[in-house]
Amino acid sequence: MSETTQQTLQYRFDGPEDAPVLILGPSLGTTWHMWDRQISDLIQHWRVFRYDLPGHGGAPARPATAVGELADRLLATLDGLGVQRFGYAGCSLGGAIGADLALRHPQRVASLALVASSARFGSADEFRQRGVIVRTNGLEPMARTAPERWFTQGFAAAQSAIVEWAVQMVRTTDPGCYIAACEALAAFDIRTELGRIGVPTLVLVGAEDQVTGPGDARTLVAGIPDARLALVPGASHLAPVEQPGAVTDLLLTHFSTAWQDTQAAIPAPFFTPRLSAPVLPVAEITAATAQPVAEPGGRPDPYQPGMKIRREVLGDAHVDGVMAASDDFTGDFQELVTRYAWGEVWNRDGLDRRMRSGVTLTALVASGHLEGLAAHVSAALRNGLTPAEIREVLLQTAVYCGIPAAGAAFTIAQSVIQAETTPRA
Repeated sequence: MSETTQQTLQYRFDGPEDAPVLILGPSLGTTWHMWDRQISDLIQHWRVFRYDLPGHGGAPARPATAVGELADRLLATLDGLGVQRFGYAGCSLGGAIGADLALRHPQRVASLALVASSARFGSADEFRQRGVIVRTNGLEPMARTAPERWFTQGFAAAQSAIVEWAVQMVRTTDPGCYIAACEALAAFDIRTELGRIGVPTLVLVGAEDQVTGPGDARTLVAGIPDARLALVPGASHLAPVEQPGAVTDLLLTHFSTAWQDTQAAIPAPFFTPRLSAPVLPVAEITAATAQPVAEPGGRPDPYQPGMKIRREVLGDAHVDGVMAASDDFTGDFQELVTRYAWGEVWNRDGLDRRMRSGVTLTALVASGHLEGLAAHVSAALRNGLTPAEIREVLLQTAVYCGIPAAGAAFTIAQSVIQAETTPRA
C-alpha cells in the first residue's frame, strides 16, 4: 500500500459536479450515513462530500491519534480530487476536524458549521478511560450506551430501528481506530485559539445534548469572532438524525448566506423552516490566557511539555489532586518532578509510553514504593498495556523482586484494573 493511500480517507460524492463543494464530517462511532437525511436538500445547491473516519463504516483501519492528523488525511484526499475550497459542516469529532482546518488552513474553508462540537471535549480522563474499556472489553459497552448519549429518551423509545442502526454503527467500528479517536479527542483543546477562526461559523447544538451541550456551544460562540448559535429543540447529540428538518434548514441558511467567496456564493433558498430553531447573536468575545514558556539559558523550559505528558499519562484528576495538595513547602518538589521526570525523561523518544509504563511498574515493585503503584497501573492501561500484559509484568517482578512484593502489587493492580475496565452503568 502506497504512502499516499495511507494518508487518504474513504469518501463519497453526491450532487452536481459543477456545484461548490460542501463537506460533511461524522462523529466518533458513526459513518457518513449519519447525514443521509440532509442529502436530498443539500445537493440542490452543493456537491456534497462525505467521508468516514478510519476504521468506521468499513474504511481501512489506519488509526490516527490526533485531530490534526485526521484533518491532514482529509486534505490529502481533497487534494487528490482537485478540491481546493469548500464549506465544511462536522458533528462532534467531525466538528473538531473542521475547526482544525479553519485554524491551520483558513484559505481552504469558505464557511464552517460546528454541530454538537466543543473547543475541548469534556476531560481527557474521560476519553482515555473509554479507550481502556474498549481495549479490555471490546466495543460492546460503547455500542450499548450509544443511544443514551446520542438521542433523547423519547426519540430512542419511539425509533427502535434508528437506535439499532446506531448501535450497529458502533459495533462494526474497528476497536483500534475507536481508541485512537478517543486519544485524539482527549488531546484536543483549542480554547485559547478560537479567536483565530476567521470564517463565518454556525454553532449548532441540540437543546438536550448531554455530551457537548449548549454550554460548550456558547464557549465556541464567545470565542469565534463571526459566530452564531442555533439551538435545536427536541434534539440531543446526533441532532442531524433526531431533528433532520431543522438541521437541514439551518445548514441551508448558513451556507447560502455566509460563504466567504463571492464567486462561489449560492442564492439563498426559499423555504419555510420545519421546526423552530432559534439562531442567537454572537456573544462578546472573551480573551483567553495562556502561560508563556520560559526559556532559561536559551533552552526551552521542559515544564509545560512535562505537565502535558504528566496529565496525559496520569490523568487530569490525579494531577489536579496532587497540585491542589501542593503548598509552599512541596511546590518546588512538584515543579522538579514535572520538569525533569516528565518533561525530560518521559518526553524522550527512546522508548514508547507502553514500555515506559512497564519499566515504571517494575521499578515501583522493586523499590517497595507501592504507594505510587495504583496511579501507574491506571497510567499503564491508558498507555496501551492490557490487563494481561500488566499481569505478566508483575509475574516477572515476582522472580526478580520477591514474592511478597509482587503479591502486594497484584492486590493493588487487581483493584485498579477492576475499577478501570468495568463499563460504566
